[in-house]
Amino acid sequence: MEISWWNKDPEAGKYQVCATVHGGNIAWHRKQGHHTSWLTHVPSEADWDRFLVEAESRVPRRLISPKQFEAIRQLRPS
Repeated sequence: MEISWWNKDPEAGKYQVCATVHGGNIAWHRKQGHHTSWLTHVPSEADWDRFLVEAESRVPRRLISPKQFEAIRQLRPS
């Protein structure tokens, strides 16, 4: 499962963040333009918050099951 969104940073500009969940692991990547490569991204607290909001919004539309959402919430470090 892949969830992505756009962030704006005054220094770095606009970039896309993509979180991929597969097999109980999560991989974070970012890219800054249409024709640039994906780079490894270290998520901030705001990224985790946005990721959980985006994942939660997919549960009522049945794109993610409640069980999958709980598994995603468990991935967040304390």
